Amino acid sequence: SLLFLIFLIKYDTVSGIYMKKNNNTIIIQGIQLSAHCGVSEAERTCRQALLVDLHFRCPNQSAFYSDSLSDTVDYGAVISQVRNIAEHKTFALLESLAEQLCRVLFLTFPITHLKLWVRKVNPPLERLQGSVGVQVNRTRPTQIQSEAFIPSPFLRSQLPRLPAGTVLDVAAGKGRHSLFLAANQFSVHAIDRDPGALSVLEAQAQQAGIKSLTTQIMDLEQDPLHPPDLGHECYEVIVVFFYLHRPLFPKLIQALKPGGMLLYETFLIDNHHLHQHPHRKEFCLERNELLHLLHGLRILHYEEGDHGDPASSQKVITTRMVAQKPI
Repeated sequence: SLLFLIFLIKYDTVSGIYMKKNNNTIIIQGIQLSAHCGVSEAERTCRQALLVDLHFRCPNQSAFYSDSLSDTVDYGAVISQVRNIAEHKTFALLESLAEQLCRVLFLTFPITHLKLWVRKVNPPLERLQGSVGVQVNRTRPTQIQSEAFIPSPFLRSQLPRLPAGTVLDVAAGKGRHSLFLAANQFSVHAIDRDPGALSVLEAQAQQAGIKSLTTQIMDLEQDPLHPPDLGHECYEVIVVFFYLHRPLFPKLIQALKPGGMLLYETFLIDNHHLHQHPHRKEFCLERNELLHLLHGLRILHYEEGDHGDPASSQKVITTRMVAQKPI
């Protein structure tokens, strides 16, 4: 018998990064970073040149036949995530940077195995011509094996614009967005009425070594006309994904700090008409309805249309919005 090995090689002319894929392994070599990383305070003051190589496996076999990006992991999104972590945080050790990269990549993408090499290109060491760094090999934590724990692409795309601070994740469920935000250095408070789902979230956070996350059992619809108070100007960010309870909107606005941002995504009525999901149309937003429900906030981003989501096996029709509370 004959064995055929097929390699797809891509060169990014902007970043100078070679990217190769063979079967289920994706290789990204030479991600260039400029980061604050060093044991001494003086070393952390100035940015240093780092390089990161990634070898990872993901369930991308369908992409070889479909030629669709939705069937694999977006190389550009991975690179952006690595740069966001390394260039916006400060680390004493390359080991802690490498571990943080692993955690966030597992929580962001359907990666099953990851080999990562991060190194200083010009370390402040005498008589050293090469680089110094650390290589790690990790397998996806058992608690987050399912793609259902991968965050919304919309949240990933909006991450750089979010103000640092505390996040409220409303109707958090098992916490795919809570985990992602906590891994990206936010303090997260997750609320949901399902204690079982929150228990899963807590177990995931513990296994991932995430400590900046709290949970609270809360039934937002116990009194349908009078939802519970969420606090007064407590959160820099509030996220709501695929949950709709219209009387809650004044409470969301009240809980947001001045200058804080609200991210919202849920089903549009078109999804009910086309896919019969959700079954009850009152759980879907009418066209442009979200603009009226969040009247008084500054609209930073708004769109309606077909959107993919890792938690769904098909495209869904949703409304997406980022809004900011006036200062």
